[in-house]
Amino acid sequence: MQEKHLEDFSEDFPLLLEAGFVAVKQLDETSARHLFHAAQLLNPDSNAPRIGIGYIALNKLEVKEATEIFTEITEDEPDNDLAMTFLGICYLLTKAKRREGEKLIQKVMKKTSDETIKNLGTIALEWAEKDLKKLKSPFVK
Repeated sequence: MQEKHLEDFSEDFPLLLEAGFVAVKQLDETSARHLFHAAQLLNPDSNAPRIGIGYIALNKLEVKEATEIFTEITEDEPDNDLAMTFLGICYLLTKAKRREGEKLIQKVMKKTSDETIKNLGTIALEWAEKDLKKLKSPFVK
């Protein structure tokens, strides 16, 4: 049998990412992590699999871990609107940085042409206004 090289699977990169996000939605963290790590092997220079790992942490409300991941990504790639929006959401969950999160999300929404990012930002800001500002105790201090 002929041995396959990683390059032979490069076309599967977007499929692994998409499957990873589907696994997160299905609350299958183990599979999601495996899929994101496999995608990282295929394309080590891409931040997309790291966004997936950060998304897992954010979904689990592991705000500190998610913030660290998205901060690293945005330092590497300042124009990554998805990572910036997720970082803004992390800040929304941190009472001391909530206003900074709102500003960051608004900034991304103004500059992006991606409707999905705009919708995510709109929903996050509405959620912060309706629910987070009413809470007396923060998620994270």
